[in-house]
Amino acid sequence: MALADRIPLAKLLPKPRAGGHWNLIKQAWDLLSGMPGGRMLFSRLVGRMAPYTATIHASVTVLRAGYAEVEMQDRRGLRNHLDSIHAIALVNLAELAGNLALAYSLPGDARFIVSGLEIEYTKKARGRITAIGETPIPRTSARAQYDVPVTLRDGSGDVVARAVLHSLVGPKPGAASDRDVN
Repeated sequence: MALADRIPLAKLLPKPRAGGHWNLIKQAWDLLSGMPGGRMLFSRLVGRMAPYTATIHASVTVLRAGYAEVEMQDRRGLRNHLDSIHAIALVNLAELAGNLALAYSLPGDARFIVSGLEIEYTKKARGRITAIGETPIPRTSARAQYDVPVTLRDGSGDVVARAVLHSLVGPKPGAASDRDVN
């Protein structure tokens, strides 16, 4: 049994403050990333929050306002008929990196959803793939679209794909900025 499965994460983390899951992402990273094995625990936590995302077994290595690095190891379950990493596994990795960069950066009264996504594949992906998501930092929860670019590179540093997540940020229901807009 893995360490992440033996330690009840709820006991390690504070109860989510206003902001729910996205604020929990920031709280959990800030708490766990400096602990031995904490980044692995954080990556497992993200996978539990988003089960489909967990299927690629990604590891978050860097997370700060406006920036995330997420790695995915190549394995048979991610391969396609061309013996390279499947296109949708790469999309999943790109979305994870972009979403984490944005989620970490959100004001406490904001939420977001991906409203569109573009991806360009530039090379067959094999080996460890690192996705780097960089986003503008929303200063308010006012409704706005943010384009979040994500670059995916293989172990030799070659770009295997470039993605752009089109994410709609807005106030949480009942937030002060939501009431001001209506």
